[in-house]
Amino acid sequence: MKIAYFDCIAGASGDMILGALLDAGLSEADLRQGLATLNLAGFDMNTYPVNKNGLRAIKVDVLIEDDVIERTLGEILKLLADSKLPERVRVRSSAICRRLGEVEASIHGVPVDQVHLHELGGLDAIVDIAGALIGLELLGIEAIFASPLPLGRGFTRSAHGHLPLPAPATLALLKGVPVTGSELEFELVTPTGAAILSSITHSFGAIPSMKLLSIGYGAGGRDLPIPNVMRVLIGEQAESSIQATIETLALLETNVDDLNPQIYDFMMNRLFQSGALDVFLQPVQMKKNRPGILLSVLCPPPAADELCAILFAETSTLGIRKQTVERQALQRFVQVLETPYGRARVKFARLNPKNTKFAPEYEDCRALAEQHGVPLREVYRAVERAAEQVANPDGDPMRY
Repeated sequence: MKIAYFDCIAGASGDMILGALLDAGLSEADLRQGLATLNLAGFDMNTYPVNKNGLRAIKVDVLIEDDVIERTLGEILKLLADSKLPERVRVRSSAICRRLGEVEASIHGVPVDQVHLHELGGLDAIVDIAGALIGLELLGIEAIFASPLPLGRGFTRSAHGHLPLPAPATLALLKGVPVTGSELEFELVTPTGAAILSSITHSFGAIPSMKLLSIGYGAGGRDLPIPNVMRVLIGEQAESSIQATIETLALLETNVDDLNPQIYDFMMNRLFQSGALDVFLQPVQMKKNRPGILLSVLCPPPAADELCAILFAETSTLGIRKQTVERQALQRFVQVLETPYGRARVKFARLNPKNTKFAPEYEDCRALAEQHGVPLREVYRAVERAAEQVANPDGDPMRY
């Protein structure tokens, strides 16, 4: 199976993704031919090599002759629907734009059908999104991985004035995605870059095991103290084996024997909201023959200190054990699917290219069952039928 790993050295943007793919072997002529199926006038693309702190990279400039600086989500979706993009690219481009529109509507407190997209409203962002998906298709990429995303500080100009970095839309799009802070006072991850990577990436973390085939560097526009590049590693994974990545995590543990049981639910919610990946309780026999609870928290290492502070504040513990563990994790992602009862999230996990597991999100199914007054099992069956089409459309393995 052919995979791609985006190493976000200095963040992520649409033009950096395109540049990295071109440098890794994507044909510029084929990309231009694919973008021509957008059936949009008023844009062109300029690509050229640049040097970023000693690293050669490809810079992509999307040149726009477009007087429209903002569009509604409906106008953007119509542009894509009227295009001649390959169906897979058109559907995924629309889904990414819809996510960004829903995020902007939530931030500004307006209905999604009334939100005006400024940064996404221009043709350059639409070209970036469609171009990235076209490029991945042309390269035959079947699974996508990425590093944690670095987030800069400071302020950026927008149609609404100066906004703090990271931009609110970027943060909202990166919920559930591993991020790291940077002292650089620049916008390192743009909303378009966040929308693309958070939508198509199976998992974020270390470089997965692969036979390395090609490497590409895509450049950002600014000159920074560090190389302002994103690089993509393209390689082959064995299709016969279980395709899992090795993650380095922190395990926090403490024994408690004198805590009101009602507190555990509140404490667990706080832990999950602050980055815990899993929280579980086990009965143990403690000193003086007292029954107690072994409280375990699994988390990314950067979140460990904050989670320890929560444990000290919410429990009676006086000490917390911390160790580094490795977890073998299947490639996984969440997708929102349409059903006769409404939209529901489904978690997918890939064992190998021909075997994908999935599980409907219980809370979504429960809400739909209550809304329509039907048995929960009927909603589950409807969501599972929709998920089966994604996991195994027409008997073919899902690519990404």
